[in-house]
Amino acid sequence: MEYNDLITLAIAFGLGMLVGLQREKTDSKMAGVRTFTLISILGVMSGFMTREFDNPFILPVFGLAIAGFLVVANIVKLRKFDEADVGQTTEVAALLMFAVGAYLVLGDQVIGVVVGGALAILLYVKEHLHDFIENLKDKDLAAIMTFAGISLVILPILPNETYGPLDVLNPRNIWLMVTLIVGISVIGYFIYKYVGKNVGIISNGILGGLISSTATTVSYARKTKDSKDINKMAAFVILAASTIALARVLVEVGVIIPEKLPQIILPILVEFVLMILLCVGLFYLINQDGKDDEMPEPDNPAQFKSALIFGLLYGLILLAVAFTKEEFGNEALYVVAIISGLTDVDAITLSLSQTMKGGGLETNTGWRLILLASLSNLVFKGIMAAVLGTKKLTKWVAISFGISIVAGLLIMWLWPEGWHF
Repeated sequence: MEYNDLITLAIAFGLGMLVGLQREKTDSKMAGVRTFTLISILGVMSGFMTREFDNPFILPVFGLAIAGFLVVANIVKLRKFDEADVGQTTEVAALLMFAVGAYLVLGDQVIGVVVGGALAILLYVKEHLHDFIENLKDKDLAAIMTFAGISLVILPILPNETYGPLDVLNPRNIWLMVTLIVGISVIGYFIYKYVGKNVGIISNGILGGLISSTATTVSYARKTKDSKDINKMAAFVILAASTIALARVLVEVGVIIPEKLPQIILPILVEFVLMILLCVGLFYLINQDGKDDEMPEPDNPAQFKSALIFGLLYGLILLAVAFTKEEFGNEALYVVAIISGLTDVDAITLSLSQTMKGGGLETNTGWRLILLASLSNLVFKGIMAAVLGTKKLTKWVAISFGISIVAGLLIMWLWPEGWHF
């Protein structure tokens, strides 16, 4: 007796019941929990017979038989009911479960389980998915299509080779970083679409950091000009967005160099916790009589022009880091980090991470440069808040950002080299 075969049967039984349960719950007249369970088990048995008898025709014969039964069932339904709902979802799901059952035997069981589970989830969220699609605006669809083009069309065709005088420009690697950043922004944008506009100031700060902390700073600074009673609230949202932006930096480092994350995360995490404490303190200072404003609706986060500009910026910073390190040494990289971090922390973070990954930059220097770029970005956003907002907003932003910047500089200066996970 092959116990692995029994396990395969049990997996098929469970997946068939899971999908069949969902279909029966939706009152499907075509197939329910028993039918789907039998179909998935039939797929497993077809796989067993194909394997045992080494006959490649057994599986397609059973597959065609299943398809024939589904056609006959639809014909019967059309004759029996006056307004029969003849769709394709149940039929395709049945054929897919048969294929999943066979693949559990002849292919990778993990993939079979993932496909079966994903099918059950997809069928379950059908109504929510339809509602989401109906609520999509033109710019939402444009964001999805642009991101699909960036990640699924452009990325695979780019050459995976390095070019340039310093041998650091890899087109596929550069566009992969573009895909990562655009993907994070798109996720934040659609979280906004799901939770709605009136999500409270804490959620406003979190979503603002996911989408763009700089854009959030500009939006809320301008808000204070129209409504001068929301200065503390605006300062809190700006600080919270900047705090999430720092967490976003850690995510980017973890994606590029996960093996070095334990050596990098602790000092940046200390700065992150400090900023969270400042957020908590500012939250409790907010005037309780003031009302929460809704988060300004963000623009399309997946514009191709913006993606192209980021890719160019990332490539230029890669060249700047490599050139500066070769000509002037690591000390000059601090100037590059300050200048690059003023407008875009993502590009310098990814550039430095790639340099550390290739062994061209020590980890202890790398995390300091990344933190310095983040502090430089705080200075830039503080200036934007002062220029576009009120004096009271400038005061609160200056206090919170000032403490964060001083603490960050002290961490860079005093942090012992041996302190890491």
